[in-house]
Parts: sequence; structure tokens; C-alpha cells
Amino acid sequence: MATELFFTPIPDLPLPLVKFPKYPHRLPPFSLPTPAISSGHLFLKNVSGSKVRLSSSIVVHAVQEEVVQTPNSDFETAPPSSKLVLVVGGSGGVGQLVVASLLSRNIKSRLLLRDPEKATTLFGKQDEETLQVCKGDTRNPNDLDPFMFDGVTHVICCTGTTAFPSKRWDGDNTPEKVDWEGVRNLVSALPSSLKRIVLVSSVGVTKFNELPWSIMNMFGVLKYKKMGEDFVRNSGLPFTIIRAGRLTDGPYTSYDLNTLLKATAGQRRAVLIGKGDKLVGEVSRLVVAEACIQALDIEFTEGEIYEINSVQGEGPGSDQQKWRELFKSVQA
Repeated sequence: MATELFFTPIPDLPLPLVKFPKYPHRLPPFSLPTPAISSGHLFLKNVSGSKVRLSSSIVVHAVQEEVVQTPNSDFETAPPSSKLVLVVGGSGGVGQLVVASLLSRNIKSRLLLRDPEKATTLFGKQDEETLQVCKGDTRNPNDLDPFMFDGVTHVICCTGTTAFPSKRWDGDNTPEKVDWEGVRNLVSALPSSLKRIVLVSSVGVTKFNELPWSIMNMFGVLKYKKMGEDFVRNSGLPFTIIRAGRLTDGPYTSYDLNTLLKATAGQRRAVLIGKGDKLVGEVSRLVVAEACIQALDIEFTEGEIYEINSVQGEGPGSDQQKWRELFKSVQA
């Protein structure tokens, strides 16, 4: 069964290994309007937590089409949240939008990245009270030191690689290593106190031996994503799985935070959601990012698997009640 709801723009929306420090490397305060910032060596040393006042400001609204720059106003954000969301794969196409959206909502985030310097390129020099960065690789279980998960209440995992051999496979970055071993290692390291893990997967994972899915699964991507899903489901942790259609819009790589917050889904704002691995189609990365964030707080999405597409039309934006109705419409 699939239900169509409408979607408004969502502007708010994975170095060589080193010995882990006692605490996560953190990003220092930054002035948000700066469009390009040199990464330098900020992630190779501890940085003091001193704060600076923004030289100008950006008003971010979850349902606006674009970021409005107002030189004489303060930076408007939502009230502080008690969450600490670990984002895994935060430098990827969906992950960037998840992080940007969490920042605009004033939700504290922690990123697990193979190359922490990417965080500066993508999101600027954030206040360490808002965004923390840890260096680690889910493909290597020895990288997942328990300190990375201290205080984490929720996890959004949106790691992934290409379905067919490409340059992105360099360094053993294959579907088997990323979608299966990486997910298994991550889930095995998570604390039992976790309130929710949201895993981004793919439509077609239960049909990887059938046409046309067998073509996509020629090098195992759907099979390994399904293995990752199964490990999450059997972990005993509270979970939600979002199976995305073919991803569109972006990825917005190497853009600054301002650009990410201006991103829109164009006319593809309406959301199709289903269950049973029956949907076939495309979905905006912005829609997937918003679905992940909404699922964190909607209680009945726990233990559920949803497929998601997006089509032309208006939709729920970041309105949680509309997302509740959307998810609820396909409940058994």
C-alpha cells in the first residue's frame, strides 16, 4: 500500500588511521555567513571552546525556500534540544542534508567521519556545543572506541557507496565493506541505552534476485544492504529503516552550509510512502533526510521499515504532525 502526501521545500533539512584521543575532536566556533573556510589542521588538535558572536546572521526557517540574510538581526534557531544525534556518513549526499537540518533545528550532533576535515568544508567551523567530530571508519571495528558514543541518544546512519565499481570503491570502499561490515560494526558498538537508530537503506533489497533488481545487485549492493538491515533488526536496539528510491537532488558535495540550507526539492515535494518493498521510483535526498529526522521522535515508527519516493506536488515540509499522518497511513 502506498499513500501520497504533499511535501513543501526542506531547506533545513562518509587520513590515515591514528590513535584515538581521549575525547572527540571538536569543531571550534565559526561565523556562519563565511562561504568558504580553509580546513587547515583544526581537526588534528584540541581547540578551545571559546565562543564568538556572529558578525552577521542568517535566519533559518525549516519551511522557507531559501536562507534570508539579515545583517542586523540575531541568528534565529529553535530552542535547545536534549538530543545528541550521531550522524554516520555525514559527508555523503543524504548525510550532509541531515546535518544541516539538525544544525538549523539547534539539535546537538556528533559526526563520525573518516576524514574530519571534510566537516569544515561542508559545514564551517561550528561551535563545539553544537557540532562535534570524531575520526573513525565503520569498516574497522577497532576505530569504534566507546568514547564516540558517550551521551549519544539517537543515531542516523546514511553510509553507502556506488552499486557498480567506480572510483569510490578505491580503498576497499565496496558495498560489502560499507553496507554490511560497516553497519554490523557500528551497530555492535552502540550503547544499549540508545533511543533510536535510523538506517538509510534501499528499495528492492528483498528482491535482489529478481529483475530489474538483479541488475542493480550485480555486485551485491542490495544483498549487502539487506544483510545490514537484518543485523539492525536483530540487534535489540530500537530502530527505523528508511528504504529510499533512486536518489535525486544533489549530492551537494563541497558546498558550504549556506548552500545546503538553500537546497530545495524543486517540484518533487510530494511524498509517496509504502511498506512491503513495493515502491519503485525516485526520491529527493532532501525528502530522505527529513524522513530520517522525523522518524527519531515519532514513537510508532520504532521497529518499522518504510519505502519512500517523492513526486511532483506540495507536501508536509518539516511539520511533524503531517509526517505522523504520513507514516501512520501505512501502518498495518
